Amino acid sequence: MKRTTIELADGRELIYFDERDDAVRDQPDRRELPPPPPASQLRYDPLTDEWVAVAVHRQSRIFLPPADQCPLCPSRGDRLSEIPAPDYDVAVFENRFPSLSQRTADEPAEITPFTPVRPGQGRCEVVCFTDDHHASFAGLPPGRVRTVLDVLADRTAALAELPGVEQIFCFENRGVEIGVTLHHPHGQIYAYPFVTPRTRAMLGAARRHAERTGGGNLYADVLAAERAAGTRVVAANEHWTAYVPAAARWPFEVHLAPHRPVPDIPALTDAERDAFGPLYLDLLRRFDALFDMPMPYIAAWHQAPVRIDRELGHLHLQLFSVRRAKDKLKFLAGSESGMGVFINDIAPERAAALLKAGAPR
Repeated sequence: MKRTTIELADGRELIYFDERDDAVRDQPDRRELPPPPPASQLRYDPLTDEWVAVAVHRQSRIFLPPADQCPLCPSRGDRLSEIPAPDYDVAVFENRFPSLSQRTADEPAEITPFTPVRPGQGRCEVVCFTDDHHASFAGLPPGRVRTVLDVLADRTAALAELPGVEQIFCFENRGVEIGVTLHHPHGQIYAYPFVTPRTRAMLGAARRHAERTGGGNLYADVLAAERAAGTRVVAANEHWTAYVPAAARWPFEVHLAPHRPVPDIPALTDAERDAFGPLYLDLLRRFDALFDMPMPYIAAWHQAPVRIDRELGHLHLQLFSVRRAKDKLKFLAGSESGMGVFINDIAPERAAALLKAGAPR
């Protein structure tokens, strides 16, 4: 994999990751762009012990442009995009409308005595999986999936070195039902300046389990129990298992986890990285086969924090959809949005059975 870094017209970084060594990436960004916005403002919510990002510049970000105006397609002729090259394999660049960035500004110390304020220091990156606007991740060849995984490992390691970064979150949103603003197949990476609420909750549960069991890894033990039961296992190979969690929150939710406990993507071996692609592609195609239509989903990588509690983590990919029937979506209404209590309309065992039966055609 060849790695080439350039600077975009406004000073943001773009990195090409090419699958061939003879790729030339010397095309300049010919656009005239304003300076990137400053970092968002983080406000502390004392009632929930959580940080909230206020990023007002994101109101003006591009929203579902037509294909001939897609900013993630290659630049060709007079049609200039975020990618100056006329083609690419995988490209990563700093988000033009970031929720977090290193371009921090002075902030007031507090809004009230109970609401401290700090700059939204971190980084947000866009990961373009292919230069084909009409492709999908499920349609990528296994070799490209391996490239993407190596790219996520590269970026996770690099972002972990940035000042103040505490957690790296790699994810893909697919489908307007999820809330995507660009159709081109892509993912994102957030480098947070704190450990996120979901991860803190999982680490707390893992810590209590380790204390009860004399050092047991909670996720590894849950994974072993699911593999032993087999009821909710959708697919597996030598290194990975895909299963529906027994307490799944979403109508269709699958965890794809390596059998060996590792804290993050960079810790995966070559064999584990090679084995991931075919199984993940099989899983995505099962999702699309459920209702014989493209399935909206979020694919969220759960990695251990950068500096603390790494021994408590167990890398896994959470894949879930808001679609609960061909013509019905799962909305986060009163109980979920107001109280954080999920109510699932489909039994996890039923979801697993449907995914097993919906083998790719």
